[in-house]
Amino acid sequence: MEFHRDSRSGLAPYLQIVQQVREALQLGLLQEGDQLPRVRDVVAGLAVNANTVLKAYRMLEYEGLVEGRPGQGTFVVGTLAGPPPEIYPRLRRKLLPWLREAQAAGLTQEHILALVGSVLRDAAEENAA
Repeated sequence: MEFHRDSRSGLAPYLQIVQQVREALQLGLLQEGDQLPRVRDVVAGLAVNANTVLKAYRMLEYEGLVEGRPGQGTFVVGTLAGPPPEIYPRLRRKLLPWLREAQAAGLTQEHILALVGSVLRDAAEENAA
């Protein structure tokens, strides 16, 4: 797993790391037993302080998702409930053409996220009715 930092997100770097680990767990990209990148590698890759990475890993450990093992690293020990990971590749293949169409129409990432959020809210209202 490789972490990415978005300085425009408004989200603290440690929370970005936490969010990326959660997403990887939800999508089945990380599973129990997998090792997270070593702190020094994340520090070098993201140009953040080691305390930032440690704070993220501690938060994930507090949530019961990872476990630090002295001298070995940090390993996934928990999962997040959700649909089976096998469905994501199929849905992703269907989503990519739509995403390309949206980008070709001039929608930015922010526009796309706003549109998706709006549709999710509409769907939730329909399900509640």
